[in-house]
Amino acid sequence: MASAKTVQIPQALPEDPDPQALAAEILRVLRYRVGKDTTVATRYDWLTASIQVVRDRVIDHWMEATKEAYDRQEKRVYYLSLEFLIGRLMRDAFSNLGMMETMRQALVSLGVDLDAIAQLEPDAALGNGGLGRLAACFMESMATVDIPAHGYGIRYANGMFRQEIQDGWQVELPETWLDHGNPWEFERRERAFEVGFGGSVESVTDKDGRLERHVWKPGERVLAVAYDTPVVGWRANRVNTLRLWSGMPVDPILLDKFNAGDHMGALAESNKADALSRVLYPADSHKEGQELRLRQEYFFSSASLQDILQRHLCQYGDLGSLPDKAAIHLNDTHPAVAVPELMRLLMDVHGIDFDQAWDITRRTFGYTNHTLLPEALESWPVPLFERLLPRHMQIVYAINAAVLLEARATGRFNGDQIARISLIQENGDRRVRMGNLAFVGSHSINGVSALHTELMKQTVFADLHSLYPNRINNKTNGITPRRWLFQCNPGLTELARETIGDRFLDDIEAIHDLDRFAEDAGFRDKFAAVKRANKERLATLVAERLGIKVDPSALFDIQIKRIHEYKRQLLNILEAIALYDQIRSHPERDWVPRVKFFGGKAAPSYHNAKLIIKLANDVAKVINGDPSVRGLLKVVFVPNYNVSAAEVMMPAADLSEQISTAGMEASGTGNMKFALNGALTIGTLDGANVEIRERVGDDNIFIFGLKADEVAERRANGYQPRTIIEGSRELSQAIAAVSSGVFSPDDPDRYRDLMNGLYDSDWFMVAADFDAYAAAQRSIDDVWRDSSDWYARAIRNVARVGWFSSDRTIREYAKDIWNVPA
Repeated sequence: MASAKTVQIPQALPEDPDPQALAAEILRVLRYRVGKDTTVATRYDWLTASIQVVRDRVIDHWMEATKEAYDRQEKRVYYLSLEFLIGRLMRDAFSNLGMMETMRQALVSLGVDLDAIAQLEPDAALGNGGLGRLAACFMESMATVDIPAHGYGIRYANGMFRQEIQDGWQVELPETWLDHGNPWEFERRERAFEVGFGGSVESVTDKDGRLERHVWKPGERVLAVAYDTPVVGWRANRVNTLRLWSGMPVDPILLDKFNAGDHMGALAESNKADALSRVLYPADSHKEGQELRLRQEYFFSSASLQDILQRHLCQYGDLGSLPDKAAIHLNDTHPAVAVPELMRLLMDVHGIDFDQAWDITRRTFGYTNHTLLPEALESWPVPLFERLLPRHMQIVYAINAAVLLEARATGRFNGDQIARISLIQENGDRRVRMGNLAFVGSHSINGVSALHTELMKQTVFADLHSLYPNRINNKTNGITPRRWLFQCNPGLTELARETIGDRFLDDIEAIHDLDRFAEDAGFRDKFAAVKRANKERLATLVAERLGIKVDPSALFDIQIKRIHEYKRQLLNILEAIALYDQIRSHPERDWVPRVKFFGGKAAPSYHNAKLIIKLANDVAKVINGDPSVRGLLKVVFVPNYNVSAAEVMMPAADLSEQISTAGMEASGTGNMKFALNGALTIGTLDGANVEIRERVGDDNIFIFGLKADEVAERRANGYQPRTIIEGSRELSQAIAAVSSGVFSPDDPDRYRDLMNGLYDSDWFMVAADFDAYAAAQRSIDDVWRDSSDWYARAIRNVARVGWFSSDRTIREYAKDIWNVPA
């Protein structure tokens, strides 16, 4: 990634040495830990030495915070998430410790460019999209607001995948982020726990034949080994722990098989254990992928709970006090299997009866729901679940009986409602509903935006909400301003400091003081200059990586997020085609130069999403190569979108595309990051867009399209997309061009089925919203032509979105859900 000037935050800690002393320390580490002399040291060696010098200071704060939590007997938060998209950590640590400028000066004296070596740090391949990035923001914010916390997840050796684009198609390659080691992590071999799968369950009775307990005898066992990464809060207020589990075999090699000549079979157990922490989200389009996914979820949930209980027992001696000293939070349904696992540990290992164990479990867990999409609310076939986790299946049935009897006893639920409350889906293949399991096993269930939370009550959890009316609450998502303003946009941060002082560095909502400068012509010019520099940085990146030249004077229109039909990249592409046709047909008009950027990964087995990536690249090839467009429109797909790419693209954006089908995006956090960096939003009234509009004002956001209730009404009343398409000249022509092969002359039928889907069903309402979307884009052109008006609106976005800070979100979790001080 292209480098950016770093703003120095005036906050040096007392132990921070002068640059000369720090340079000497870097040389010592380079020699005695890295084992290199300056004459042969590579840039990776300098990176490792620099990180380890600062890491030593992090460790001091880390140990102090850990000891303080024990001494004060503080309640801890345990955050279970299948993803932690933490990105690069060096700048986080340097900035939050107040050592960025000192390190820069020390390295300069050694002939090393900090920005150059910072680019070498790989993005940790521990997540995919918004879910993982939210978890990373939450971890940093918990440390910042002084909450003792552990994050728990999986140490993926190869992540989801590294995306390359070959002939326009997505190609999945393994991420190799650990090739040079990870100087931030600490292996904890002493924190290894056995995790079992399969086998059988035996009942143990007393001498009178009464059931005493159940004993699960797994058919196979693996080890979960802990790797700890320190998470530094702002100004090193606290350092918390991200503990990731790596799968290892109990026996690395089966010598009897090896000696018998079965060399591959001798490594079978090792390979199965290794697979648990190899890849994020294995394709679940086949039975093997589904089983591995469930194994992964149980693997990290079980290891995390064993670790939590061991720590609690060592400090407090009993498990009855667990809800008072531990808040365990489930980030989406992936760790929902932790509910029956905690019950198993309490009952089978620690001898607690069902009723008390269920009380402890429900008071300990909280659950955040992130989606209303039925396919994303995980469920597992009962035969698979029972074969892999036989004791847990028994416990799920026992929990289900307790819940359904409770519902029946109220007299308020009919048979259909009881069936929807059930943890077991009975229609079709019988499946374990993990969303329902997480709901009944938690004392708090929260949505992540005001709209999403209300829709949860009305749709996916309507009957459970009726049974437990006080459990659902809202916690609108947030982002950490340290990463998403101070680090990724130092120019804007410095301009804000010069204009309103430093108070917003510690209280981001104080950035509202910039609002009064929106009509100040001098400030607008400075703001525009910062935006221009950020756009030039992105233009340089695109030229270097893709060989595409873009004009920083053009409107940078950016949609970067996971590729999914509900996020409607297809709507954006079709509008680009319609605009392309208009520019060619009416060259005499005053067209606004525009660059449409796309980025994001499609799940490997998601055919239509991968086809949309190909379409974006095919459209880009045609438009960018057509001289009749005169450079007025360009389309760019940026491969391998990740945190580091976002840190370059978001500060450069003029327009933020948040155009999901209303009612389908839980919240979004990209919308918040873009707005904080001075982009205007075009979007539907979906997710947190609703609350962003309330904060920035109707004039400073471009809202279009159907509302969530209107989408539901159209679906219920027989939506007819064909009629809409035939009535829209621009849309019908764009679809016809795609369908007939204008953008795929090598394979004219490539997109025929994708386009036919718009005529036949159009579940995501692309046709219904197209004309409104296109009209909104033309109104955006009108505003862009008046640069004073545009930048005044952009400044108001920056000033008015400080509320969308993950610090605020975490304080709300702490007060309303976790019952911990912040």
